Amino acid sequence: MKKGLSLIIMAFLMIGLLAACGTSNNESKDATSGKNEGKDKKVLIMGTSADYPPFEYIDTTKGEEIIGFDVDLAKALADKLGYDVQVKDMDFSGLISALENGQADFVLAGMSPTEERKKNVDFSDVYFTANHMIVTSKDSGIKTIEDLKGKTVGVQLGTIQEEKANEIAKTVDIKIENRNRIPELIQEIKAGRFDAAIIEDTVAEGFFKNNSDLDGFTIEDATEEEAGSAIAFPKNSELTAEFNKVLNEMISNGELDKLVVKWFGGDVK
Repeated sequence: MKKGLSLIIMAFLMIGLLAACGTSNNESKDATSGKNEGKDKKVLIMGTSADYPPFEYIDTTKGEEIIGFDVDLAKALADKLGYDVQVKDMDFSGLISALENGQADFVLAGMSPTEERKKNVDFSDVYFTANHMIVTSKDSGIKTIEDLKGKTVGVQLGTIQEEKANEIAKTVDIKIENRNRIPELIQEIKAGRFDAAIIEDTVAEGFFKNNSDLDGFTIEDATEEEAGSAIAFPKNSELTAEFNKVLNEMISNGELDKLVVKWFGGDVK
């Protein structure tokens, strides 16, 4: 009798154990399945130089996040392609190297697709155009390129504006000084160490709003290579074609125009 009772108890225990194992296995499968379904998107590193409002900058009154036109554009493009974006701030002069060394997957930084840069990286189509501007203090008396004769002109290192200054220096005697960041150029003008600086007009306008003692004039003869901004990628990256396709869709359907209005208050030039 005791033996029979023991066998019955053992049978119930075995059934319970098997049922528990089955439940555990099912829960494990469900957990694994759920994890796969909720798998994170691939994160792309966007290289930029966050000193270029309204393209990319940090509004310290609101936090430490890098915001701007280029950042919104990058996130919109990446989202449509199923990627997430991590924005990485660095000096403009190091952006091409960052692509070549694998430190960034793409660069959005108001960068012009010059022939020299195309030797090292690939570019999307142009997504925005602007012009060069000579920025000075209001009392400088500088109104034309010729007025720069004998003056010190500041430019951001590694930019198309630096190339423009070198071009001007061929016909007008100027001293060229470079700095890593745009705010440094503004500070040097206000301190009287620079007589002028060459900055993209859309960026300069932002500094005019906050510095009533500054003035400037536009250089109208910029070519599309000088005036246009495009997305840069490592040579032969598959992302180039992917991003370019979606970029042109955004241009065609008006989504890019909406971003331009948000950040610049006007239409694409």
